[in-house]
Amino acid sequence: MDIPMTIEKVDPNFNRIVSPDAKVEPIADGFDFTEGPVWNRREGCLYFSDIPKGRIHRWSPSDGLSILREPSFKSNGLTLDAEGRLVACEHVGRRISRTEADGTVVALATNYQGNRLNSPNDLVVKSDGSIYFTDPAFGLMNDRIGALAPKELDVNGVWRIGTDGSLTLVATDLESPNGLAFNIDESVLYVDDTMPRHLNAYDVQSDGSLANGRLFADLQADGVGAPDGMKLDVEGNIYCTGPGGIHILDPQGNRLGRLKLEGHAAN
Repeated sequence: MDIPMTIEKVDPNFNRIVSPDAKVEPIADGFDFTEGPVWNRREGCLYFSDIPKGRIHRWSPSDGLSILREPSFKSNGLTLDAEGRLVACEHVGRRISRTEADGTVVALATNYQGNRLNSPNDLVVKSDGSIYFTDPAFGLMNDRIGALAPKELDVNGVWRIGTDGSLTLVATDLESPNGLAFNIDESVLYVDDTMPRHLNAYDVQSDGSLANGRLFADLQADGVGAPDGMKLDVEGNIYCTGPGGIHILDPQGNRLGRLKLEGHAAN
C-alpha cells in the first residue's frame, strides 16, 4: 500500500533528484510517534525511535521489525559513530547515550555546570569523533514524549561533546534548535529552528566552535509540521522535514521542491 504523496516541483533540477513516479511505501506500522531514523550500512538495517513507547526499533528487509533497546528513556534522534555504535538523544534520561558493542549503555553528556540538560533532540557525529547535538525543552513540556520537569538551563542550546568528553555550548541564538547536519566538507553546520520555521547555518571553526550564525532558508509553507529532521545527499542537497512534508534545497539554500505528505513528517 502506497502512502499518498504529491510531488511539488519548484526547480527543473528536482526531476533529476526525485522521479516524477516516486512513491512512498510503508515498511512497518503500529507506532505512536516515530523519530530519529538512521541506516546502518554495515548490517543493512534501519534503527529508529518510538518516543512515547520508549523503544528503539531495528528493521531490515530480511529480518523485518524487532526491538533493539527497551527502555530507551524516550529516545529521539539517533546516529552512528565511526565504530558503528549507536548514539542517542534521550528525553527522559536528559542525556546523550551510547550503546557499546556488548550492549552496555553509557552516558556521554548529562549536565553542564551541575545543571541537567533539557531534553536532547537530535545529533550528528563529525568525522573527528566529536558529537554535536541540540537541546530544546520539548521533552520537559510534554509527558508523552518526555517527562514534565523544571528547566535547569537558561538556554536552548547547540552543544559539542569533544573527543576528550568535554561538553561545550556552541550556539545560543536559536529559540528551538532541532535537526542538524554538516555540509559535505564539514565546514558548515545546518541547524533547524523549529518554532520560527527557520533553517540556520554556522561556520565550523578549527577548534570545533561555531561562528557567523545566519538564516539559511525560511521554511514557511502550508501543511502540518515544522522544521525537524534533516539529512544531506552526496551532492550537498538538503532534505528537511517541515510544513507539509519533506523540503529539498540545493547547497545554496534554493528550494528545489517538496514531497507533500499527509500528516506530520517528523524526521
